[in-house]
Amino acid sequence: MTKLTGDPVRVLTRFGGVATAGQLRAACDPWAIRKAVRAGVILRSGPRRYALPTAAEGLAAAARVGGILAGPSAAAYWGWALKEQPSEPWVLFRRGWKRPGLDRAGLVIRWSRIPDEEVYDGRVTSPLRTVVDCLRWLPEPDALCVADSAIRSRRVDRPALIAALEEGPAYQRPRALRLATMADGRAANPFESVLRWTASAVPGLELEPQGDVDGIGHGDLVDKRLRLVIEAESHEFHTEKSAFRYDCRRYTAMVRAAWRVVRFVYEDVMGKPDYVRDVLRDVVALGPQTTYSNHAPGIDRRVMGGI
Repeated sequence: MTKLTGDPVRVLTRFGGVATAGQLRAACDPWAIRKAVRAGVILRSGPRRYALPTAAEGLAAAARVGGILAGPSAAAYWGWALKEQPSEPWVLFRRGWKRPGLDRAGLVIRWSRIPDEEVYDGRVTSPLRTVVDCLRWLPEPDALCVADSAIRSRRVDRPALIAALEEGPAYQRPRALRLATMADGRAANPFESVLRWTASAVPGLELEPQGDVDGIGHGDLVDKRLRLVIEAESHEFHTEKSAFRYDCRRYTAMVRAAWRVVRFVYEDVMGKPDYVRDVLRDVVALGPQTTYSNHAPGIDRRVMGGI
């Protein structure tokens, strides 16, 4: 598989707006990364980390109007992966705070009662408040991506998130609680989060993120009852030849051990959810995969290791 050479912005977008240096360099040539940094279309967000300029642009906009960075813009500030980068900065104002002559152009404005302890450094919502707001405000798959990433970052844990929703305002509470209960930090990226959200609408599936498959490896989503593995496949996540070879051998080992493997590409998961659900309904209708006593005797470690 060849490396991507021309568009670090595209690669970062698929990673949710943030990526490690290793992830970005595996998909882009170094000169392309340096050129993008010089142009300001991607930023170094920390030691060996890169990000799209979503958070920096949002902070500047919030400071200009005297508001608080919130919603998906605050999620970007905390370094969390988003399904889509917000086209406009999200800015929160305290309810009752009069802003005469407020220029709303190019901003998504929200008003809310927010205590001081839920504002960090006077300019951005706290991690927990950010996730709560996203679960209430964003479309469901977008909200789940934020919640998964927040839990993955360990800045927020699911029990605290559920408690905050139960104790907070009733607005969108049932939906937000359902998504918070579904949130799982084992999802590696928005691609996997959206795939899991889409699959959750298919009756008969009991999916576990990064579930173990008979010691062969982990599947992106695993239903052990059906012996079904659902994989999120993208060049950006499998750019090295060694990783490609490893995955091919892993999938073959799964099939030899009587597992079904279903693979979806990024464009279909993000843009064609009805197709993904139709495929999964058909697979569920096949029933549990038949196992047999003389199935493949595990992995040949010499092959799997010799990538």
